[in-house]
Amino acid sequence: MTKKRQKQLAAFENLLDIMDRLRKECPWDSKQTIDSLRRLTIEETFELAEAITAHDYEEIKKELGDLLLHIVFYAKIGEEKQAFDIKDVADTINEKLIYRHPHIFSDVKVSSAQEVEENWEALKLKEKGRKKQTVLEGVPHSLPAMTKANRIQEKVRGVGFDWDKKEQIWDKVAEELNELKEAINSEDNNEIEKEFGDVFFSLINAARLYGVDPENALEKTNLKFIKRFNYLEKQTIAKGKSLHEMNLDEMNKIWEDAKQFDE
Repeated sequence: MTKKRQKQLAAFENLLDIMDRLRKECPWDSKQTIDSLRRLTIEETFELAEAITAHDYEEIKKELGDLLLHIVFYAKIGEEKQAFDIKDVADTINEKLIYRHPHIFSDVKVSSAQEVEENWEALKLKEKGRKKQTVLEGVPHSLPAMTKANRIQEKVRGVGFDWDKKEQIWDKVAEELNELKEAINSEDNNEIEKEFGDVFFSLINAARLYGVDPENALEKTNLKFIKRFNYLEKQTIAKGKSLHEMNLDEMNKIWEDAKQFDE
């Protein structure tokens, strides 16, 4: 074992020891349950996602630490309930990774990342002890709609349900846009909502086919818009005006100026 690995294991063992003491001695930590931690875990996950979007490696390190704490916390509670412990958690993921990577740990041959994905999904359906055996069972119902759409598309791609050529998606996008226009002309709000959903789904599919994470892409646009609008507000205040007093042409001129600060 290398010295680096020894240090890594020692750090993890220290974290486990700290958690043992916190559960025994800390009034707050000792009363937490899996239910009370759930909301906090979701919050920590979003904070990690923000750090990743910003490519802030110092923050990523900190947020990963917070998330690791939660994993150890849940494992400790599981141990107290005599349901599982941190070893069981590690053993479970180790077994899964070995089983689903036969091209690494066995003699299966693959020629592409897509083939790895397809094997992964096929092996997942064959695993013993699974309560259900459907392709989309692993997509959480609670995921945000955009992320859920992306995961659905990735899952079905794993079993070969996908476009032959990525360029074909643009015909689908055009088709959905035309149907949306028809729905808008009909002034049927239910149909308009449905068709907007179809347009979003097809654009998310296009993003996936072109190797773009739609959630990341939209978040970057959100941040860009916020930065530009903040500039617009600051420049307006500096001129002694209010946005309510300006017309759209005046605001657009400052908005165009704000683009020079885009990264």
